[in-house]
Amino acid sequence: MTRRLLTGTYWVDTGERMIRAAASTALAALSAKQVGLFDVAWPAVVSVAGMAAVVSMLTSVAAGTTGDPQTAGFTTGARKGVRP
Repeated sequence: MTRRLLTGTYWVDTGERMIRAAASTALAALSAKQVGLFDVAWPAVVSVAGMAAVVSMLTSVAAGTTGDPQTAGFTTGARKGVRP
């Protein structure tokens, strides 16, 4: 593992990715059934969203050994219009 896995910036980026993955997965699970708020199987939604967050974290850790050293992503080059 490289030192970038030990930086605060890396883990903030990883946390943001985990929250985004969990939220989008929960939204997809909620909208798939198209049921009322009280008819939702909340433990199942939380379980699926939690698994998405764990998968996102593992993907970020895998990307932490390659890719852009400033983020938890796999991309390496500077993005257009974004300063380093």
